[in-house]
Amino acid sequence: MNTDKLNFTVPSKARLFSFALMGLGLLSIILMFIMDKENHEENYHAGTRAWSNLFAGSFFFMALSLAAAFFLGLQYAAEAGWSTTIKRVIEAVMMYLPWGLSFMMLLFLVGQFHGHHMYHWMTEGVADPENANYDAVIAAKIGYFGVFWWIRTILYMAGWLWFTFKLRRNSIEADKMDIDVNNSYHWKNIKLGAWFMVLFAVTSSTSSWDWLMSIDTHWFSTLFGWYIFSGMWISAIVAITILVIWMKKIGYLEYVTESTIHDMGKWMFAISFLWTYLYFSQFMLIWYADIPEEVVYYQTRWESYKALMWTVLFVNFAFPMIMLMSRDCKRNFFFLMFVGTIIFVGHYLDLIMIVMPGTVGHSWTGLSWMEFGTFFFFLGLFIYVVLNALTKAPLLVKNHPFLQESLHHST
Repeated sequence: MNTDKLNFTVPSKARLFSFALMGLGLLSIILMFIMDKENHEENYHAGTRAWSNLFAGSFFFMALSLAAAFFLGLQYAAEAGWSTTIKRVIEAVMMYLPWGLSFMMLLFLVGQFHGHHMYHWMTEGVADPENANYDAVIAAKIGYFGVFWWIRTILYMAGWLWFTFKLRRNSIEADKMDIDVNNSYHWKNIKLGAWFMVLFAVTSSTSSWDWLMSIDTHWFSTLFGWYIFSGMWISAIVAITILVIWMKKIGYLEYVTESTIHDMGKWMFAISFLWTYLYFSQFMLIWYADIPEEVVYYQTRWESYKALMWTVLFVNFAFPMIMLMSRDCKRNFFFLMFVGTIIFVGHYLDLIMIVMPGTVGHSWTGLSWMEFGTFFFFLGLFIYVVLNALTKAPLLVKNHPFLQESLHHST
């Protein structure tokens, strides 16, 4: 094993690539706010599409870093050994979480002070029968929003960050010891991982209700939380897989076996089917029941976003099903990176389809440079943060009890 490759140094090309993406994206965002026009629909204001794109980019990369924290906690709680050699990569991806949550909080504050109108329930006078903005449906739900919504939001963020930093700190502290005879830090993380599973099981759903489903305030779905969870999970799996393969290509992670990456390909394949099951189930149940307050969600999407709906379904279901069915495909690194990249973009488009109909409505004119420019900015920032996080600790964990199992993992 080449010990010189146990400490990661960010390649200059990768750093320049992340800066180029951020620069191009930032320019696009500035132009987006300048050029975005008022769409003339009631209760919408100039800049709605621009703010919606910022929200989509912020949420997507925040969510996948949160899902990486979930995946790490799951490995500890299940006492899984196969993933030990890529643990530092998973940790690096989850370290984007503070950045992602900071952007989310900033967007929430701007909305609360009426800088944008993505959330209709934040509109002044929406619960006042004497006000022109009064909405009877939102007024009936206003107790769930307001101060209570902010309390929940702060608790989500504080809880997620606490568990994330504790898992990361314990992992690094364990490697500072010459020998951890009792695996004390590992056992601490097993307990933390188990508790984090409990917290995540609740908050991943309730936060998706609060932050995404409340954009369409008149609508609700009991499957929505699981649907968002599956999308963020597959996005995290793809990001981790691509990063591992790229690092092997440039000479790092030589000890990560082909079987470990094959297992990541299995996860990619399996979670794609989970997402598809939830995508179809939510649509089918609402279509079959034909209840007005439920079908309104799909009416807008079917009328003005039909092409995007079909694209999202094909890219995120049919494409991985066809391309990742065989064992050989999941062990071909180049092929896995190609398919993963397509799926990654596909789930970003899925989030666009979730957000835009509730904010821009029928005024949306289709995918444009606005969506992709915003995506480039957050992708560049994500790459920069994750690669720098990889430099903060040795790539191979030293005192993990399952290290030898992972180094010799074979399927």
